Order: sequence, then structure tokens, then C-alpha cells
Amino acid sequence: MSDNSAGVRVEPIPGEPAATASADGQVLLLIADYHAGYEAGLRYERGVDVPSRAPERRERLLALVDRTEPDRLIVLGDLMHSIGDPGGAERGELEVLFESLAVDVTVAKGNHDGLIETWLGDVDGAAVTVTSGEGTAIGRLGICHGHTWPAPAVLESDVVCVGHEHPCVRLEDDVGGSRVERAWLRGRIDPAPFRDRTGYGDLAWLEGCRPPRLIVFPAFNDLVGGTWVNVPGQSFLSPFVPDGLADGQAYLLDGTRLGPYDSV
Repeated sequence: MSDNSAGVRVEPIPGEPAATASADGQVLLLIADYHAGYEAGLRYERGVDVPSRAPERRERLLALVDRTEPDRLIVLGDLMHSIGDPGGAERGELEVLFESLAVDVTVAKGNHDGLIETWLGDVDGAAVTVTSGEGTAIGRLGICHGHTWPAPAVLESDVVCVGHEHPCVRLEDDVGGSRVERAWLRGRIDPAPFRDRTGYGDLAWLEGCRPPRLIVFPAFNDLVGGTWVNVPGQSFLSPFVPDGLADGQAYLLDGTRLGPYDSV
């Protein structure tokens, strides 16, 4: 499920909720929805006691950094879980993670990231940049979390990468059993939902040019659940998905193409 559009190449890593991209002369490693401190949030919000998987999350990400050797790590929002100031366990998880990273990081701020820019600063060997919730462009690659309408610069890119949705598919077998798998969604942006939005009037693809590709990332955190995109009646989270996704195709983490996401 690679995507190569006008010099921007996005390649999902087989078996992983992560992708590499080449943009602006850099090799990028992209993930979405890390949700550090999720287990602490479950205890506080729902009274569910789940052992912390912080070390496993960190080691998975560090292994991907070692494997791909990127110039920069891109987090497509919701690096942390608590919407307000993070508690001790959550902040501690992120501090240990960033002390272990030896690569520059850009966080496209998500709805769970609170005031993360006020305390997540540069660490030894790595510079940390936090964008606004509307996202930013790196060369011809647009990045944002997806919980709000993207900045025009994001939509002027050749490929737009977002998180937030945590897309999943429910797969059924011949004897009535089922399982839920994280999935990628990919297609082109459908101009229709964007035409009446303020600030988008200069986008060439609203007037007939070819719209950018849109890739919706699976959640890196495997505990957080998500939107079952192939189950009727499910409410999507993003203000522009699914209406803004034309001919959306679903793929499993191993690269298996499932076809149109809504008819899997």
C-alpha cells in the first residue's frame, strides 16, 4: 500500500501501524495516536486496572527508529492521552521516551495533547517541534491530527496524512466468529465538504485540479480501540472523514488490501 504522488512517497511498514515518507529531502517516520498514559487514564476515567504497557510502546517505537533511520519522527497527534495537564505516570512515560530518542521530532498537535507545547521541549540530541492543531506541510507532504479542519497549506500538499480516527475493520469468518483489526484508509480527497469552508478558496483542486491523496493512519497504541469503518451506523470522529475521502480503500497492517472500506 505505497503512495507515490509527485515526489512524495509514503510507505507503510509491513505489520506496523507506522509509515516512512520521503519529503523535502528528508526521510520521515510517521505514527499517529501514541496515547501515552492510556492505562492511567483507564484507571481514572473508568476504574479499569490495566498494567502499564509504556515500556513495550517505547521499545516498539525505538525499534522502528533504529530500523528506518529517519531524519525526523512525525507524530500525527495524540502523543499523550489526558486532555489536560498530564499526570505523573503519563509525563514520566513521555520524558523517558524522549530521553531515549536521538532523532528530531515534530508533533502535529491533537485533541488530547492539551498544552503539550508548554512543557515538551528539546532533549539531548533531538529538537522537538509542536505544530498547531491545523497541522503543517513538510515539502509536499501535509500532516495534521484530523480532529479539526486542516490548514490550507496542508491541503495544498500532494499527500495528506492524518490520525485521530483509529480506523478498524471487523472481520467475520464462515462460522460466525469475528475479530477487529486496525486498518489504514487511503483515497483521494473529495472536494465537496471543503467547498463552503472559509479560507479554502484558493485551493486549485476545488476548481477541477486533481485533489491530494489522503491517508488515515491506524493508532499506534493497540489498546485505544477505534472506529469500525465497515460497520453500518458507526460515527466517524473527524469533521472531514468519511465525506472528504473519495474511493476510500482499507488495508490491514500486513498490507492486505480489503477494497472499499465500507463494503469489507
